[in-house]
Amino acid sequence: MVFNKVKFLFAACALVAGCSTPPSKAVNDPYEKTNREAHAFNKALDKEFLRPVAEEYTDIMPDPMEEVVSNFATNMSYPADVLNYLLQGNLGQAMFTTNAFILNTVFGLGGAYDIAGAHGVRPRDTDFGETMARWGVGEGPYVELLVLGPSTERDAVAKVVDFVIDPLGSLLNTNQKQIVRRINTGKVLSTRMAYDATIGGVYDSADSYAQARLYYLQNRRYTLGIKPPESADPFEELYGNE
Repeated sequence: MVFNKVKFLFAACALVAGCSTPPSKAVNDPYEKTNREAHAFNKALDKEFLRPVAEEYTDIMPDPMEEVVSNFATNMSYPADVLNYLLQGNLGQAMFTTNAFILNTVFGLGGAYDIAGAHGVRPRDTDFGETMARWGVGEGPYVELLVLGPSTERDAVAKVVDFVIDPLGSLLNTNQKQIVRRINTGKVLSTRMAYDATIGGVYDSADSYAQARLYYLQNRRYTLGIKPPESADPFEELYGNE
């Protein structure tokens, strides 16, 4: 099982490395027509389903319980973060995240309470997309995924890899996996409402697709430590000089 996951991991890296372009500070969007169609679907899905459900969830769920659900979900994501930090060669963050997971699991009732965060041990989350970036794999073209939203070619493949190599997922039985999915859904709904103003601002803009693309790429590149040129005008990159 572990060997198969390792083979899958390297196959995914080879796939993206073979077809992606080197990291770029410009907007690389050759699939814009298809991406805009996916964006229109995601925008409608959010308006008609996700936001109303998230609003109802946060209205019905008492704040302390909502926090407990989010804490559980965050704590369960730490083993995957540890694995990715190890793959990145970042032993310091791997140990820091491991300590947070142990503290919350042992003293926080399995993660219901963020004991680690209360004591200043709050790790930064990571993923296999960042791991591939640290390995030198370019981000590739921008893509907007159905339901999942903005991404890049590299990060889209990484989402699949993260799901496959999740060390915690391989230890859970079917019933436990269903519980985890429900907990993660609760966190998604809480997060949706926490960023309601930001998401609403993007969707209500004149060109919500271009705005979402810009917002995602700027934030993702900042997370990965890719700094834009000091004189860069993001709107010039989006629309060109007239």
